[in-house]
Amino acid sequence: MYTFSNRLKIASFILMAVGLLGIAAGFISMPSTVEDAKAIVASHDGGHGEHATTEEHAKDNHGEAAHAEGHDSKHDEHLLHQLRNKPWAALYVAAFFFFMIALGVLAFYAIQRAAQAGWSPLLFRVMEGITAYLAPGGLIVFVILAASVAHMNHLFVWMDADVVAHDKLLQGKAGYLNGTFFLIRAAIFLVGWIAYRTISRKLSLAQDEADDNSNFVKNFRWSAGFLVFYLVTESMMSWDWIMSVDPHWFSTLFGWYVFASMFVSGITVIAMVTIYLKSKGHLEDVNDSHIHDLAKFMFGISIFWTYLWFAQFMLIWYANIPEEVTYFITRIEDYNLPFFGMVAMNFIFPLLLLMNSDYKRVNWFVIMAGVVILAGHYLDIFNMIMPATVGDQWSIGVSEISSVLFFAGLFIFVVFRALTTAPLQPKRNPFIGESKHFHY
Repeated sequence: MYTFSNRLKIASFILMAVGLLGIAAGFISMPSTVEDAKAIVASHDGGHGEHATTEEHAKDNHGEAAHAEGHDSKHDEHLLHQLRNKPWAALYVAAFFFFMIALGVLAFYAIQRAAQAGWSPLLFRVMEGITAYLAPGGLIVFVILAASVAHMNHLFVWMDADVVAHDKLLQGKAGYLNGTFFLIRAAIFLVGWIAYRTISRKLSLAQDEADDNSNFVKNFRWSAGFLVFYLVTESMMSWDWIMSVDPHWFSTLFGWYVFASMFVSGITVIAMVTIYLKSKGHLEDVNDSHIHDLAKFMFGISIFWTYLWFAQFMLIWYANIPEEVTYFITRIEDYNLPFFGMVAMNFIFPLLLLMNSDYKRVNWFVIMAGVVILAGHYLDIFNMIMPATVGDQWSIGVSEISSVLFFAGLFIFVVFRALTTAPLQPKRNPFIGESKHFHY
């Protein structure tokens, strides 16, 4: 039985405490008025912003003063919303990132169950431990979404009635994009995902004490059925929770793109947690071939993610349709470094680090590649959310770092606490013998 070490427990508490302080500081420092927002921007650009330029033109051209003043007023209000969104967006990006890791692991776990894979049963307890984060992580994401519906922030522009009143396209989507239906869908997604995890976990533990394989067969059936539910709800979730921050833009493969990001992130964390447990003397039967296969998935899904990223980017860029290409123009102009940086981290680094088969068996090398992959996919989520919510006022500062620290601490605490509740090695899985003797 795994014991949650005091050092790891204390480390998780410290991360959460430091993160909470930073998150609180970010919310406290939010501007409350337009004047506060303009002062913050002026402090960063020395006062040579668009506001001063607009005011000068208004003074020099009295005939257009009223128009300029109206435009400037709208711009200032938009700036205020962006700066007030900043701590909310940082919190949301980190909350979703760690939640999607658990959700990616759940999908991988269900696939292994439905495929009746012989190599992976030794890793099932690790996967079940990671997916324990679904409930607390999902609840936090739901609270942030509910706060958006309650107009506590402006993350989702389609929730602003004044904006919708002047936007025919959003009016046409109101049957789907409305606060009540949005939260109902979110609740259905979360209940379905958490319910499957709970049922599968109970059947997995019951199989250890059973005299036959009936629980294993039930788990197979539940997993096969869940994958159908998952494929539908994961796509809808990506439309709702991420793509709708840019409600004028859509991509038909966006669900697959988000899935690839969460899938590779989840598999990466499985590898990292497994290597950590082995270093502490647990999972004795897990060998280099298991780590090699996890690293193969890290490599392969990174290439799959790159294919989806390029297919989405190239087709939209080449077609050059204004309402589509604006999505990428905004990111290239205002987010040049994180946008192309995450492509390098999610494609070039895994390609170079994990292409060699021998390196996939070297634990510290897999950990190093995993850190780069996770950082790259955090930036991927960052690039999806920030341009529509904070515009060019982005930074990776106190709010962003503190949010990552808090959720990292919570993730570590929940996952490793869950690992203590059952033996790390299944006893009566029909394929446990094959898994023990797995060699590639």
